[in-house]
Amino acid sequence: MTKVKICGINSPEAFDATVQAGADYLGFVFFPPSPRYVTPAEAALLSARAQGGPLRVGLFVNPGFDEIDAVLQSVSLDILQVHASPAAVTALRDRFGRPVWRQLGVTSAADFPAKDEHADGYVVEAKPPPGATRPGGNAVKADWALLSTFRPAKLWLLAGGLNPGNVAEAIAQTGTPGVDVSSGVETAPGKKSPELIRAFVKAARG
Repeated sequence: MTKVKICGINSPEAFDATVQAGADYLGFVFFPPSPRYVTPAEAALLSARAQGGPLRVGLFVNPGFDEIDAVLQSVSLDILQVHASPAAVTALRDRFGRPVWRQLGVTSAADFPAKDEHADGYVVEAKPPPGATRPGGNAVKADWALLSTFRPAKLWLLAGGLNPGNVAEAIAQTGTPGVDVSSGVETAPGKKSPELIRAFVKAARG
């Protein structure tokens, strides 16, 4: 069954919908410029709404140890998802003893990771468009034809430009074992729709 991650959870309604829809992963964004940013205290309050359920993933951009330490003092995270170099990923795995996923911007096969990289998984998307103020795919659809050739030995999630209307096609074209959505289940930047969350999970699993 396709793994599903709903990222950028920042409200009780979005949290509850993600849990009830049966998503595998639930993402909190710890990057202040993002409209989906939550403080560690806010993430802790949301996470406490349900015991168990989706694994909690924390998204960080080029984080230092102190930044992640401060978050983990407030909220327990199962996985760290980072925009960072492969070397930084190795250091984070060693320091925090939990899985680390690396965000991977891809425009050609040259961007695929090395086989000996220590990341536990990848969130794969388009590279940021010119002039982007935030890292990541910025809701731009990745090259699905290219990613149909991407077969790492580790878990990877397709991200960028996904929504309830195209996620089934994206899975069929790429063969991805998992999908990650944020803006594609929003009615405005940072405003998650419980209805769209439920529709996305249903479409991804359908």
